[in-house]
This record gives sequence, C-alpha cells and structure tokens, in this order.
Amino acid sequence: MENKQWAVEFLRKEFEGYGSPSALQIDWETFDELIAQAKAMEKEQIKNAYGQGVADEAGEILDSTKDAEEYYNKNYGE
Repeated sequence: MENKQWAVEFLRKEFEGYGSPSALQIDWETFDELIAQAKAMEKEQIKNAYGQGVADEAGEILDSTKDAEEYYNKNYGE
C-alpha cells in the first residue's frame, strides 16, 4: 500500500514552516492557498476511498472514477 499524506498532515507540515503556533506568521493569501491544496487532497482521498469501497463490494477492480465524482459532489458539494 502506498504511503500517502493526509490533508490535515499536509497542513500541519506546511504551517510548521511558519514558526511556532503561538507566533504563526502567515498572510491570508498563503493561508487560503494552503487550505485550497488541503481541500483538493481531501477530495481525492474521499474519491479514492469510495472507489476502493465500490471495487471491494463488487469483488473486482472497477473504474469507479465517475461514480466517485458523483458521490463526492452529492455529499460534499462542488
């Protein structure tokens, strides 16, 4: 299994580069960019988990990209 970084772990690592939590120095534009990146990562993780669940349920590998996109949009918007 491939070791992937979760969206929350990504944000923590990115924020660590800006100093201690009590002295976090980051501009809003950078903050918004990091949040957007984390949201994109989370979306892909949800879609991949859904696709794996569909494949596991069917007992075979399926191309569930379209279904995963529909599931994400229905449950999380966008």
